Order: sequence, then C-alpha cells, then structure tokens
Amino acid sequence: MTTTEPEFLAAARTFYDAVAADYADRYGGALATATWDRAVLAAFAELVTTAGGGRVAELGCGPGRITGHLAALGLEVTGLDLSPRMVELARAAHPEIPFQVGSLLDLPYADGELSGIVAWYSIIHTPAGQLPRVFAEFHRVLAPGAPLVLAFQVGDDALRIEDPFGHPVTLDFRRRQPGAIERLATEAGLKVTTRLIREAEEGERTPQAYLLAHKAA
Repeated sequence: MTTTEPEFLAAARTFYDAVAADYADRYGGALATATWDRAVLAAFAELVTTAGGGRVAELGCGPGRITGHLAALGLEVTGLDLSPRMVELARAAHPEIPFQVGSLLDLPYADGELSGIVAWYSIIHTPAGQLPRVFAEFHRVLAPGAPLVLAFQVGDDALRIEDPFGHPVTLDFRRRQPGAIERLATEAGLKVTTRLIREAEEGERTPQAYLLAHKAA
C-alpha cells in the first residue's frame, strides 16, 4: 500500500530545497550576534554533558549552523532535515557530523536513543493537528531524563513568505503560543522546566520563545 505524504511536508521540502544556498549565506553567521540563542544552547549542552553525555540530534537542522555549534560545545551530535539540499550543504560545511534526510513525523531513531533534542524553529511549518504526533516522536526517541529544547516565534497567525531570494516558492511560517506548546509537551509525557520569551529584536516581527522540557527519568 502506498502512503501519501502530507502536503505540508512536500511544500516545506520544495521551499527549502529552492532557498538552501541563499539561506545558508544569509544566516550562516547569525549565532555570532544572537546572545540568547547561544545562552540557551550552552545551557542545553551543559545539561547533556552533566548527565553523562551521549548522542543528541538537531531536528530541522537546515545547513547545519546550530548542529556545528553544538559540536563545538563538545556534544556528540547528528542532524536531520526534510530538505535534501539543506542536508547536502550541511554535510559539506561539517563533514565530521552525520546528517540525514528525514521528517519530524517519523524520526529515524530507536526508542530512547537520544540524550537530547534541539528543535530550533523546526515546528513552525507543521499544522496544529500534526503537532501531537511530532511531540510523541520527541518523547519516543528521548532517553529517560533527557532534555528537549524548542525555539519558535510567538503569535497566533501564520506569516506567508512568497518568492524568497527571488525563488518562485511559497511557505507558511506558523507562530505559536508558549502555553499551547507547553500543553503539547505535557500531553506527550514531557515536563517543561524552563520558559524564556524575549521581545523582537531588529529584523524580527514577533517575540521569540525558548522552552526546555525533559522526559521523565
């Protein structure tokens, strides 16, 4: 029996395949001035290391800018992205890190395999009705006690991006309310322990949220 891929996955793959090179050029060095991003990622890395280390994954890794930063923080990290072109760029930029193509809906990891997950603006293209499945996958692949850190834009609406960098593609970027994301995490068996919301900075349209959760030990 042939399984039909959800339309939103095909749309996201087409979009990011088209913009991959331009995206990597534009945002490749963004962490250098992103104080709060670096602080949250450093806290995540310390939690993993203090707990004994182990393999972590950045899900929705794009061209690998966050994945590479996590490796520089001393983590054993792998990257996953829906876009084959993004994965190709990530492998070229970070040949020492394993990257693979995959979806948040069906993570290619064994139950309890990961010592941590970073989902950095990677839930923003998933329709609300599919998010419980995504969080169930997060819970499934995390080891007991392992952390999950999420970043996303705060809001109730979706921003439609059309013709980015001159490419004829369109995609919806869905803002989320932190309370709604926390409920999804809780319902999936994850305990949210840290919540951080910062106001929009120059070039941003909305506040940004960071949530840290853990699978029960």
